[in-house]
Amino acid sequence: MERPAAVFLLAWAAALLNAALVARSLPYDYSTSSECLAEPLEPHYGGGVIVNPDFNSGLKGWSVFGYGSVAEATSAATGNRYAVATNRTRPYQSVSQKVYLQNDTHYTLSAWLQVSDGSADVIAVVKTADGFTHAGGVDARSGCWSVLKGGLTAAASGPAELYFESNTTVDVWVDNVSLQPFSREEWESHRGAAINKARKKTVRLRASDTAGNPVPGARIGVEHVRSGFPLGSAMSQEILHNQKYQQWFTQRFTVTTFENEMKWYSTEAVPGRENYAVPDAMLRFAQSHGIAVRGHNIFWDDPSTQMGWVKALSPDQLRRATAKRIKSVMSRYAGKVIAWDVVNENLHYDFFEDKFGSGASAAFYRKAHGLDGGALMSMNDFNTLEQPGDPNGLPSKYLRKLWQIKSAFPGNGNGAKMAVGLEGHFSAKPNIPYVRASLDAMSQAGVPIWLTEIDVQPGPDHAHHLEEVMREVYAHPAVHGIILWTAWHANGCYVMCLTDNNFKNLPVGDMVDKLIGEWRTSSHVGVADADGYYEAELFHGDYKVTVAHPEAAANATVVQSLSVDKESDNEYTIHV
Repeated sequence: MERPAAVFLLAWAAALLNAALVARSLPYDYSTSSECLAEPLEPHYGGGVIVNPDFNSGLKGWSVFGYGSVAEATSAATGNRYAVATNRTRPYQSVSQKVYLQNDTHYTLSAWLQVSDGSADVIAVVKTADGFTHAGGVDARSGCWSVLKGGLTAAASGPAELYFESNTTVDVWVDNVSLQPFSREEWESHRGAAINKARKKTVRLRASDTAGNPVPGARIGVEHVRSGFPLGSAMSQEILHNQKYQQWFTQRFTVTTFENEMKWYSTEAVPGRENYAVPDAMLRFAQSHGIAVRGHNIFWDDPSTQMGWVKALSPDQLRRATAKRIKSVMSRYAGKVIAWDVVNENLHYDFFEDKFGSGASAAFYRKAHGLDGGALMSMNDFNTLEQPGDPNGLPSKYLRKLWQIKSAFPGNGNGAKMAVGLEGHFSAKPNIPYVRASLDAMSQAGVPIWLTEIDVQPGPDHAHHLEEVMREVYAHPAVHGIILWTAWHANGCYVMCLTDNNFKNLPVGDMVDKLIGEWRTSSHVGVADADGYYEAELFHGDYKVTVAHPEAAANATVVQSLSVDKESDNEYTIHV
């Protein structure tokens, strides 16, 4: 009997120690900058595991990567010291530092970068025994410092080397580098703290009689009727004729995007013959169940998605056709959708820019805002969260495009209701630290961020990896909504289905249901204290509150609705 007791005590002590370590864990630093600064800011976390992160000790701890040349340099204005990778003839020639990574540990990375001439895409790379991992990127410029913020998860313990590569052979300046490790438990504690701050509110409910006196002992029931955080899925037109699909969908989701049915090639496959019957019916279905709809999309910049008749148009004909398209779809659905993906994927593609010039997107957004000023005007693109090695999807480039579009609005964009749309088509093993770092960067836009098309490629631990993505984006304070790209089709989904064809959940569907339940306040009953108060920590959303008088003879029960969000009151009085 003694050995099991000893084992239990050891496990208990280990759990207490782990809890204490998490409680003392280093807070996550969400700060970053979207500005190109005359001098770099201090390194995050004092540099973390990086030796001599600010180069104040010259090149101590640093090496040359790729047989290039590295030199010390000093700012004439401030005396700030930094390293310069010079005489570069290969993209990977750089300054580097060797570090030791711990298995299954998240690392957040930051560095300030500048180039000697023009601009260049600079990507942080971590070399290990297993290969090369892209950990973040920025389009660095000459004359000022830009911050790269990223991260990675170590797949195994062992030596590694951090360096920077670029798409040109200009000199690369490096300063104030940080690589900070966090255990899984620490990382999760950051999420918990962020959720408590961004998604919950402590509310005091006061029971009083008609004279305003407190009613001690009143029983106060709290029922979460609707979540305040929009969580949804894409839907396909098959929902119109499938009752099981309808029931499954409406039991879970509060927002949707039509997968293809509102796109130009769906509504005007033949020039001049518009047909909105399907999206009309889908919109009526969504509205009848209180499900909000994002308008996806007005135009798509990908040349491969253009109909043959559109490609064949002259510039003048295309101008008339696009004017007709934007007026047609937006006049039909204005006031009925919460957002518009105006020009889809205009970071990676440029069909309309090629036809109309570099200001094409901005012109479309300005026109769209004029047609539906109450809806968010959303950019929507991929790889800003998913692939740190994709130079076209870098957060810094996304922000620059967003600001270019906003600048075309009257009043320099102040009246524009812009939004960031991040698709979220992840590989089988997402880079979670990079997701958080990129959201930090995108938060600099100062507009709502939506995850618009989340899916994860099937692979080992598929449900777990989707869960990690969803938890990460839900916890980030800059995120305003999540849509999964899981429209159901009898012959298979785009990448990822949540159910089988009988609408029984697959493991990923069970995981989504688990999170929906976890991110709701459980129905419960509390008892008012001597001053008539009952205090509860509630997720944002709509509630039904039932207050029963403690004296059965009074026979007084009152039901009241209330909404909880960031801006709502902290205290409510209910008269019984």
